[in-house]
Amino acid sequence: MSLIPPLKVGKYTFASRLLVGTGKYPDNETMQLALTESGCDVVTVAVRRANLNDRGTGGSLLDHIGSQYQLLPNTAGCFTKEDALRTARLGRELGISDMVKLEVLADHQTLLPHPTQTLDACRILAEEGFTVLVYTSDDPVLALELESAGAAAVMPAGAPIGSGQGILNRNSIEIILERAKVPIIVDAGVGTASDVTIAMEMGAAGVLLNTGIAGAKDPVAMARAMRHALEAGWWAARAGRIGKKRYANASSPLSGLIAAGNAASQEAQGIPGE
Repeated sequence: MSLIPPLKVGKYTFASRLLVGTGKYPDNETMQLALTESGCDVVTVAVRRANLNDRGTGGSLLDHIGSQYQLLPNTAGCFTKEDALRTARLGRELGISDMVKLEVLADHQTLLPHPTQTLDACRILAEEGFTVLVYTSDDPVLALELESAGAAAVMPAGAPIGSGQGILNRNSIEIILERAKVPIIVDAGVGTASDVTIAMEMGAAGVLLNTGIAGAKDPVAMARAMRHALEAGWWAARAGRIGKKRYANASSPLSGLIAAGNAASQEAQGIPGE
């Protein structure tokens, strides 16, 4: 059982700081096992791809997730503000949640967020009472604007969605972390466990990922690794790492060893000590 304190986002509390997606798994059984091994209690669901009309029949993704998780509907696949707003409202009307992961993408090649439409959609959804977790770029200025627009959590991309490149721009994300008053959850681009650890060591409140687990050769084992990596990074961030030095610095003091060595040498030679 983790001793890490829960993550609070708006009126919600997450027992785990690892948020996991439900797409791209080879089958539903693998997804179920991976979610369990990740230790997450929040899973994201793409409203546009969840076959909500078949809910309760076994034909919907929601039928395979389980009732033990908090569902985080997202607006994945939306390329306009209007589509994102419609999708978020649909998720709430269908009783999934009034919490939403907002994505308004700019183009199909980069899958980067559209800055102005994301900002507008965030402001509207927040005014309508949604708890908005908003996907954004690693732009510190835009992150503050989204916070001012009512975002309950800001989610800068570590790298392009699904790229597995890890944290590409540490400097910008560190600036976002320094300035933020809401939780910062690194979202997108995580490829392996060490990427999660780095994000948490930087001070992130949590990490959201999907492809890094679902696309691994063994998704269940990778989910387990991601869980432990997050905990390691959280503890390391609070432990206070040593400073970096250019040259070696012995862990055992050399001065005492040298003095003792000289004394032993003198004694062996019959030279009286001081």
